[in-house]
Amino acid sequence: MRCFLLFLLLLPLAGPAAEKPNIIYILADDLGYGDLSCYGQEKFETPHIDRLATEGMRFTRHYSGNTVCSPSRAVLMTGIESGRNYLRSNLPEARAALPQELTVLPEVFQQAGYRTGAFGKWGLGVTTRGGPQNPLEQGFDEFCGCKSQIIAHTYYPSRIIRNGKEEMLDGKTYSPPIMMEAARDFIRRSAKEKKPFFCYIPTTVPHAAMQAPAALHAKWRKVFPQFDDVIGKYGAGPGETTPDVVNPIAGFAAMMEYLDGEVGRILDLLVELGIDDHTLVMFASDNGAHMEGGHRPEFWDSTGGLRGHKRDMHEGGIRTPMLARWPGHIAAGRTTDHLSGFDDVLPTLCGLLGEPVPAQSTGLSFLPTLLGQGNQPEHDYLHIEFRKFNDETQTQVLESQALCFGKWKVFRAVGKPLELYNLEDDPAEAHDLADDPACAAVVRKALGYLKEASRPLP
Repeated sequence: MRCFLLFLLLLPLAGPAAEKPNIIYILADDLGYGDLSCYGQEKFETPHIDRLATEGMRFTRHYSGNTVCSPSRAVLMTGIESGRNYLRSNLPEARAALPQELTVLPEVFQQAGYRTGAFGKWGLGVTTRGGPQNPLEQGFDEFCGCKSQIIAHTYYPSRIIRNGKEEMLDGKTYSPPIMMEAARDFIRRSAKEKKPFFCYIPTTVPHAAMQAPAALHAKWRKVFPQFDDVIGKYGAGPGETTPDVVNPIAGFAAMMEYLDGEVGRILDLLVELGIDDHTLVMFASDNGAHMEGGHRPEFWDSTGGLRGHKRDMHEGGIRTPMLARWPGHIAAGRTTDHLSGFDDVLPTLCGLLGEPVPAQSTGLSFLPTLLGQGNQPEHDYLHIEFRKFNDETQTQVLESQALCFGKWKVFRAVGKPLELYNLEDDPAEAHDLADDPACAAVVRKALGYLKEASRPLP
């Protein structure tokens, strides 16, 4: 009996893995570093998303997996940085599928006894097809979301996919709420059955077409009537409806208010279900702010003063907001400048679950930073490589690279000289120091890192 009581007393010291916390990972689509008020946005507010910062941790040097959608998601799922990843550009969807020989993020959760669900834009294949394109074949027990990446370009699709089957819509239904309600239903059922869960929510907001719920759009048109003569246009593939948007500037603000409200509803649900202090909520974006569908990131300062946008490798294209909240475990109101990226998410969550890190992973766990425990391993460098798909040769052709180490950042576009920036003094990358004799040793180190970092495509 005495031994049994001692065992019970020691249970809380067994570490995070013994607790099996629920994990919710929300991935915004093309959200810029400055698009949240907790990162400096001043033209609208995001109070519910900001709660993740005020009640948890805000990262200031977290990097997406790439500067465009699919390869960024491949890094998140595999834990393999982009210079070693199979996917380094947006490919035709059949070729974007995760290799089945890899152990990917949801499979780690399944191995740990979790229920897994994905709700939104998969971006790694056509979700009605069998085999590796299908999220149900990659470790997810449930999926509700977009049929394909191109159909995800409209918020009024002809259909959504629920567990591999098409559900037809009327072309007039704003689809994100369907996926968000499916996510909440997944959370409710898992909590009722006392099953630990991993809920992945790769929302389509605020990607591409600036289509928002009608009432919110009307509200923001009154705030910004000077843009009523601007028409936003975008396409989503054959047979899909992509309504033009009158005043896409108002549309963006409305989309952000909608997304913020959905995050608030999730946080309220956790309290209602009594699992708030047992659930880690993470929030990030797949790449920087876009310039499509009438969106004007310069009007919103969507990059937060950083240089560049989606599709380039300057900070505005790859640095992402990253927030993490877990009451009682992550100290409230903390900010970290720890250098981290999407390939670190897999080993971080493996550490939390007490699961082995898949052999393919190149990332480093930032769990010590989250929990304020132990020594945090640091990257020698963080590398991102962007390629463009060549239709004629059917190959991924190198376009540019970015590499961060310490306070330094190098950027290299194919056919152009290397650029060097001191991000500590110059986060906007305004002053190229590559030709400064005082930085010659730094340039040599960077060139060595670049040679080591990029590997041939598998």
